[in-house]
Amino acid sequence: MSAAGVEQPFDDGRPFPLTAIADEIMERHPGYRVEIIGGHLLVTPSPDAPHARALTKLMRPFIAAGLDDGDSEVLQNIGLRLPTGAEDYAVPDLAVVDADIDDHYIENIAYDPVCFRLVLEVTSKNRKNDLKTKAAAYAEAKVPLCVVVDREHQRLHVLAEPSGDAYEYHRPYAPGELVTLPDSLGA
Repeated sequence: MSAAGVEQPFDDGRPFPLTAIADEIMERHPGYRVEIIGGHLLVTPSPDAPHARALTKLMRPFIAAGLDDGDSEVLQNIGLRLPTGAEDYAVPDLAVVDADIDDHYIENIAYDPVCFRLVLEVTSKNRKNDLKTKAAAYAEAKVPLCVVVDREHQRLHVLAEPSGDAYEYHRPYAPGELVTLPDSLGA
């Protein structure tokens, strides 16, 4: 039995871009979501039916409130450029964005955070990513509102007033509680 050496793409001493690795993962594993946050790859599988169901039900009030017409849109899985690193971007489950979002395209499927009014995450198996890692990145990007649906603990977290890598305002809601979002959202 013999062994042959295998060339690695890292052998030339140049840094290998994380975006290239992210693109390769998405190409080889369709349906997986790849994000780069703080210089780290975050890979999540396709959502399950309860995740998709929660997202669909949450879209309805935003659309009914008129946030999908006029000067804003309600979009799913749209890339948001993060200021945490040269290649960093996140993909929130749902976002309310300015209607001129196409004018804010930066690169690598990501848009300038200035056009994001709200990001919403529905937790999956690793809820810490949504509640901690991504919420901190959204705060650092100065996204005004972050909403996290914690399926495991049946809570809705509303975060507002970004400051550094945290939100100054954080209010959890229990099932059945009425949630009123700030007027700054536009509805």
